[in-house]
Amino acid sequence: MTATIKYRIINIVIIFVVLQFFSCGKSNRYNPALIPFPQHLSWNEQTFNLKDSSTAFVQRLVPQIVGVPYNEKEAYQLAVTTDSLILEATTEKGLYRGLQTIKQLSYSIRGNRYLAGCTILDWPAFKVRGFMQDVGRNYQSITMLKEQIDVLAAYKFNVFHFHVTENPGWRLESKIYPQLNSPESMTRQKGKFYTQEDFKELVAYCREREITLIPEFDVPGHSAAFRKALGFETMSDPRVQTVLIDLVDELCSLAPAEVMPYIHLGTDEVWHSYEKPAPTLLPALLERVTQYHGRELIVWRPGQHIEGDSVSITQLWSSNGHPKPGHRYLDCRLNYLNHLDPLSGITQLYFDRINGAAHGDSLRLGGILCCWNDNNVNDEYDILRHNPVYPGILTYSETSWTGQKEDFGENYLAKLPEKGSGLFNEFSAFEDRMIQHRDKYFAGKPFSYIKQTNMEWKILGPIANNDDVDARFSVEDTLQETYQIDTASYSWQGPFVGGTIQLTHYFGYPSYFSREEGTYYAYTQIWSSKEQTVGAWIGFHDWSRSGGRRGGPFPHDGEWHNTHPKAWLNGELIAAPKWNNPGLAGNSEEIPFTDENYFFRKSNSIHLKKGWNEVLLKIPVKNDTWKRMFTFVPVQDNNGTIKEVEGLKFSAEIK
Repeated sequence: MTATIKYRIINIVIIFVVLQFFSCGKSNRYNPALIPFPQHLSWNEQTFNLKDSSTAFVQRLVPQIVGVPYNEKEAYQLAVTTDSLILEATTEKGLYRGLQTIKQLSYSIRGNRYLAGCTILDWPAFKVRGFMQDVGRNYQSITMLKEQIDVLAAYKFNVFHFHVTENPGWRLESKIYPQLNSPESMTRQKGKFYTQEDFKELVAYCREREITLIPEFDVPGHSAAFRKALGFETMSDPRVQTVLIDLVDELCSLAPAEVMPYIHLGTDEVWHSYEKPAPTLLPALLERVTQYHGRELIVWRPGQHIEGDSVSITQLWSSNGHPKPGHRYLDCRLNYLNHLDPLSGITQLYFDRINGAAHGDSLRLGGILCCWNDNNVNDEYDILRHNPVYPGILTYSETSWTGQKEDFGENYLAKLPEKGSGLFNEFSAFEDRMIQHRDKYFAGKPFSYIKQTNMEWKILGPIANNDDVDARFSVEDTLQETYQIDTASYSWQGPFVGGTIQLTHYFGYPSYFSREEGTYYAYTQIWSSKEQTVGAWIGFHDWSRSGGRRGGPFPHDGEWHNTHPKAWLNGELIAAPKWNNPGLAGNSEEIPFTDENYFFRKSNSIHLKKGWNEVLLKIPVKNDTWKRMFTFVPVQDNNGTIKEVEGLKFSAEIK
């Protein structure tokens, strides 16, 4: 059996496996939701019966696809009619990308499978479209990683960044230095690591799905487990260089360069003297990776300077990180899922322009979406529950494949465009597609996103409160267009659209209000066709799932947050949750999250009367209030599976 035939058999098996992943739910017959959206698509309203696929489903490699401006190796063209299904690409990789689109075109009627008729010409905007998981801080099982890799493959990602070393543990087996994997060297999930066979299995699993695995040894910072296991007081110890060269050699022995062409060596966040490397360490590792092993070296930026480095790929992780002149780079700024609120964070991912461009070029390689769940977890799957991983992957799939055509800077990183504008309608259409995918493909999986472009708010304030967050104002007594409070006049502003509203963004992105101290009020109405009790996502802060980023003390029982916000529905106060860890100090990263954020705790219960229901929120802020935001969204909560409550309408009209 030739290698090509064997490869095609593997691909066919994968197609059937992933089709099972996409086997449930209903689809619009003639206009199925596609993510990422193709570069060129036209519907023809024909249907192809998949029972005819044995004779009329043609896949073929062609020397060229006309009209593809870049990244042709992953491009494909597709024609679906009543008579035939023809998929063409210049590479096996391109055929695989096209197959993912075909799976999304499928729907069932009375047990028969069909494809919606269309013509597609498609290619990726960026060469690298990746996703990173930090398994150094929190070990994730092979099964859990494979679940995520399957989703990446379905949405045309081509890189899985595997961050296997961190202060809590060195998670990849070393047969040369087995003490690296000893429980004594680890501070979390002690003794949990990936055997070399596990690693090879993951590399192969990714390759079968046309995904390149990029392993990362993060050195010389983030090296507590490394130093503890090997007895090094500092990373400048001359013995460190020999050990790390041995480990790089061992890593490269696990997969050939054509399968694993990139090695990532970190170099970021060297904060302490004991982490600073000897002058020869990083140049020696650069030479070992690139010249001896023939691989590409990736390093974080900002990061340690490497003397004589003219070839590394820099991965930008901070807003302070700028491309190194002449070096290729990957953009990871603004896309850390562990810092993103699921609702406002998705809009940020959607409107953030990867590499600051509509598409890649010889230096702009693309980007990698990152999940750094720094904090300890009770259960590995909490990483997917506590971070908007799956909605984030779908959104990043759209922006990294299709590309963000317009350059609007930071204008929409913390707020939505004006309702009714072209950009707003574009995001709303994407939101509808994502919700269809949520319901069709992610049953039983955590997917923390709810339709929010139909929600609107009026906001009043900030009312000067002289640092008294308990100050009470007449807004709580009567609803009117304007208020005279002391010597100042206040009017409602808006409407502002969204389920989460960032009053002023904590990183300073353009938002709705300037950063002033005082008390805000937010108002909306919810129309219900019947009297009913439903769930509600309610929150006044977003706790980052990352050490040192909690923003201050946790609230006490009976309070939503330490600034004493309040929520009323039809004049009745909505009680705050009884917290599992009230009063917890700010930097307690070893105490796992359980109920801190609205999207992974049990939703509040609210009672809607038939007709219009008034919601009033009070949001006091102080000068040191880091995150000035609120969330209020009615939800249908079925044992943690969240959907929209059907039939609700929203209006911010002051009556």
